[in-house]
Amino acid sequence: MKYDVIVIGGGHAGIEASLASARLGHKTLLISILAEQIGAASCNPAIGGLAKGHLVKELDALGGQMALATDAAGIQFRTLNLSKGPAVRGSRAQIDMDRYRIYMRTTILNTENLSVAQEVAEEIVTEDGKVTGVITAMGNHYHAQKIIITTGTFLKGLIHIGEYKHQSGRVGEFPSIKLSDSIKSLGIVMGRLKTGTCARIDAKTIDFSKMELQPGDENPLPFSFRTDRATFKPFQLPCYIAYTNEETHTIIESNFHRAPLFTGQIEGVGPRYCPSIEDKINRFRDRDRHHLFIEPQTREATEYYINGFSTSLPTDTQLDMIHSVEGMENAKIVRFGYAIEYDYVQPTELKHTLETKKISGLYCAGQINGTTGYEEAAAQGLMAGINASLALSDEEPLILRRDEAYIGVLIDDLVTKGTKEPYRMFTSRAEYRLLLREDNADLRLTPYGYKIGLIDEQTHERVVKKQLQLNEGLAYLEEMTLTPSHENNAFLASIGEDNITDKVSLQKIVARSEFSVEKLEKLAPMVCAFSEEAKEQILVEAKYKNYIEKQKDQIDTMKEMTNVKIPPMMDFSSISGLSNEVVEKLQRFNPPTLFAASEISGITPAALDILHVYIKISNKKNN
Repeated sequence: MKYDVIVIGGGHAGIEASLASARLGHKTLLISILAEQIGAASCNPAIGGLAKGHLVKELDALGGQMALATDAAGIQFRTLNLSKGPAVRGSRAQIDMDRYRIYMRTTILNTENLSVAQEVAEEIVTEDGKVTGVITAMGNHYHAQKIIITTGTFLKGLIHIGEYKHQSGRVGEFPSIKLSDSIKSLGIVMGRLKTGTCARIDAKTIDFSKMELQPGDENPLPFSFRTDRATFKPFQLPCYIAYTNEETHTIIESNFHRAPLFTGQIEGVGPRYCPSIEDKINRFRDRDRHHLFIEPQTREATEYYINGFSTSLPTDTQLDMIHSVEGMENAKIVRFGYAIEYDYVQPTELKHTLETKKISGLYCAGQINGTTGYEEAAAQGLMAGINASLALSDEEPLILRRDEAYIGVLIDDLVTKGTKEPYRMFTSRAEYRLLLREDNADLRLTPYGYKIGLIDEQTHERVVKKQLQLNEGLAYLEEMTLTPSHENNAFLASIGEDNITDKVSLQKIVARSEFSVEKLEKLAPMVCAFSEEAKEQILVEAKYKNYIEKQKDQIDTMKEMTNVKIPPMMDFSSISGLSNEVVEKLQRFNPPTLFAASEISGITPAALDILHVYIKISNKKNN
């Protein structure tokens, strides 16, 4: 059985990888241990959040599926950090986990060029350093030129609940044992990580009256740029906020001796920024309480997820600590929380295309690369699927720069710096986050999606029109001015703005902190004919003009550095002035450009200057 691309794993990365490959015209096979679990939300019932929302918007602009699925299955939509600047706002949606999974599986099964096989992949077959296929536990041999591994937590997955442990990729599902050994046999460096999830509670046993109500937005916006805002009327369910207390902390603390995290039973490193509740209590014992977000898992709201209460403590302890929380005194656990250890590939083994450096045609995406989160996984899956497809067509790969996308930051961080703990996306990781906002992801990336073939003509034309309106609006604001006449100041007062004392451009007026789209329409009536999205863009770009221009100047400097190529056979040890640590890292990562070298953790600006001078001298000698 021959295919162009084989994707192993039906999680968020596998979905995006297989859809991208198939939609780009390549015969694709998705191998999943359980077909009905394609698109399962293993942990929290939500998509997006701070920085994670950026990733979802970006993969949507490139032609991915996650945002559309979220709009179809969402049960509460909120914009986080709404009171702060647009660069750090984040869209987040609670999803109906069942409907999301069914939506994704239906999409997969209805996609042309895409087949599904419910099997366990056990061996990656190679010949002369190139992949040739996959052998499954049933003995089936599937041939392909490109293989994308998206196994999540399934590689030698080991679940921990107190002293109890058992092999599983997700609770109740088989782990993938032999595939991990097959990957290692190819000489690929692997490690061990840990993540976890919380207990799920029977809704009818929760007293919500003792908790704080957390409603969704009054006028929610869709996740996907391709969803019509005018007709978007989502189902909005409330969430709730509860708190741990001193009794909770005492219960947890008195059971540290039974916690796999502290007894040595768990060997893998857990996520620093999403710790278990026992880890929180151990590290922050001085805090008198911790937030818990009580979130519905489906539209029927029969079961609730306790966000912030991830644990691997024994079942009796889980019950005691949940009962100590106000509002959950009589709560019944439907599913207990657990920790899971799994094998992962050290991402420095990968190129920026997510292809492994050692084996041609073998790609890795998602949690296998040391990340955590549905959104990080989906973004990598899409890029792996795109690049595997482009390679099959002998086309140039799509590698997004750090100044172009959060996806670019994510992949660049992984392949240049590696990770020893589950990597999570944050806005602080992006140097140019004022340019990489959620609201302009379509303007930044839709041209790429259209060029590749994942975005249709109609969507592309709409984005082109938005860009033209943005340019026209900004030019108008720059060119038009107001003088401090009685008539002009009276007009400003009528729209709730302060007087002016000097001649100013309209852009300066719009840049005021309280200026709104409604005021923009009165100040510059020509924008009234523009789309709502274009007007919002004009407002943001005008407000942050000076900061945006400063970041663009920084990017120009970065691009100059990017163009400085490092000779492939350069002997870094012969360069005087570089420390042993810097030499060791340069030799290990062998960066192709000066900019790539700057992205390696521990490479100082002084070391970059020395390297730059040495390259210039070497180039002069060679010329």
